[in-house]
Amino acid sequence: MFFFDGVFAASQDAIHVTYLTLYVLALGATKAQIGLMSALGSIGAMLLLLPGAILAEKLPSRKWLVVWTGGGISRLMLLGFAVLPFFLSGEPAVVIAIVMKVVMDGFGNLSMPAWTSLTADIVPLAWRGRYFGTRNMFMGIANMLVTFIAGQIIVLSMTPVVGYQRVYFIALMFGIASSVFFASIREPRSGQMVSQSSLEVYKPGVLLQGLKQDRNFLAFCISQMVWNFSVNIAGPFFSVYQVEVLNSTAAIIGIQSIIASVAGLPAQRLFGALNDRWGARKVLLLTGFLIPFMPFVWLFVRSPWHPTPINIWAGFMWAGYNLATFNFLLALSTPQTRARYSALYQIAVTLSLAAGSAFGGFLVQHVGYPAIFISSGLGRFLSVFLLWRFVKAPEEHALSASSLLVVEESSGDFDHFDKDNNTCEDDSKNL
Repeated sequence: MFFFDGVFAASQDAIHVTYLTLYVLALGATKAQIGLMSALGSIGAMLLLLPGAILAEKLPSRKWLVVWTGGGISRLMLLGFAVLPFFLSGEPAVVIAIVMKVVMDGFGNLSMPAWTSLTADIVPLAWRGRYFGTRNMFMGIANMLVTFIAGQIIVLSMTPVVGYQRVYFIALMFGIASSVFFASIREPRSGQMVSQSSLEVYKPGVLLQGLKQDRNFLAFCISQMVWNFSVNIAGPFFSVYQVEVLNSTAAIIGIQSIIASVAGLPAQRLFGALNDRWGARKVLLLTGFLIPFMPFVWLFVRSPWHPTPINIWAGFMWAGYNLATFNFLLALSTPQTRARYSALYQIAVTLSLAAGSAFGGFLVQHVGYPAIFISSGLGRFLSVFLLWRFVKAPEEHALSASSLLVVEESSGDFDHFDKDNNTCEDDSKNL
């Protein structure tokens, strides 16, 4: 059920992540408004993370918290994007689109701690790299097919706005299917769930004290803040650059996204196995060192098809980086701290994403595109240095695959046992 939830979620994101910026541009948004939309979305998401962690620990069902927030209210915004042009146009439509983006990101992140905690009980620890490598590979295939079809629908429609409306209706259908599959997951019985902690641990002073005590987790968060700040300096503006400077169409941008997805397919299997063999930190360092070269290459792009080699390299490397990032986050946490650490990590990430979008919007508006490409690349290199210098690999006491097979033969049902796993967030918007 979790596998098919991921496939349909990837199909939804193939439309929403790839085409939202282009859609809002078609509604009349400026570059500054694109940066504002990304920044406000990150801030709204950040504000709901700690409440999401508290709900994850206090409510009797993490699954239904995810279904009603990230799978319900958040995905209802897809319907809003589909029908928006029927009621508004021009500046009011852009403003409402930004508001819906903020709501969608906010409720998506409200469900994030519960989702992280629950998925950590689904797949055995020793399988995490291979399982999610395979799952992400099929998600990439779905993303690739849907991106291509959606791009053709947009181009062949009577107007671009009508095309975007049509594909957002399709995205809504994919989102509903994903929620149905996630709702079908058998949640571990309450006796097997992580014991609920007191609300005292969420007081600001207690949270800060916990961060001071866990220096490795704090250093990891800081390195990732620098990384995501740097990524989002340029991330929201690659599509804008392709439209405004390279004169790319939605179909071409969709094909470029497909190229990145295809490149990521073999990477999922490769880095999944390497993650299990080397550990997440080494995979992070390898991919994190090679990714920062990409923004500099954008300085030499002059036609709609020039980004092709960039997207091939980006699709391959980001697949490994995203897979290792969440593996490493879960390795740093215990079952008792997982929801809390997930919330703190996401707060750090969303704050840096918001700051990066705002800074990137200012730079591109007043200096130009080369400034955001150079700044983004340099910042990513700094993040990798911080990760290499200050973040250590935690000791992972993983069960062996053979012992897990003994458990499977004894019970036939892994849902009756405590286990750890990981999941990967789709970061294709940052390609």
